[in-house]
Amino acid sequence: MKRLISIGLTAALSVAMAHAAEPPQKSPEDLAKSAIETRQGLFKVMSAVFGPVGGMMRNQVPFDAAVAEKAGNRLVALGGIAPELFTNDTRKFTSIKTTALDGIWNSQADFKAKADDLVKAATELATVAKTGDKAATIKAAGAVGKACGSCHDSYRVKN
Repeated sequence: MKRLISIGLTAALSVAMAHAAEPPQKSPEDLAKSAIETRQGLFKVMSAVFGPVGGMMRNQVPFDAAVAEKAGNRLVALGGIAPELFTNDTRKFTSIKTTALDGIWNSQADFKAKADDLVKAATELATVAKTGDKAATIKAAGAVGKACGSCHDSYRVKN
């Protein structure tokens, strides 16, 4: 009898622990908030990655081809992620602050094309920076900035 009670208690405890281990279900608003925060985080990282290159373009920091190459390679990876993070349409959650414009969801193909343009420009930046040619690297960095700006002009609230 003790063995049956022990088995029963063990089974009950196992079930209770399994349920306790399940993550709580998130509300649609919590999911939207998480999606927005993830997107904003990605863009902050992209800005931080490109910042030193922007400084080189403005002659605020010394030219460093290795830094420009690394930034280009990182932006290739990060730029490719951006469209994936906008599959969750968060427009209806107006209480959550975002600078994303409706056009992102109304024009997904164009939004993705602009992200692809960024990836192409970043690839070119990494390739050109490898040569150490300052003028060509700065020119390629300008194309990255233009690709970023093109997307911002179309799909981001202007501050």
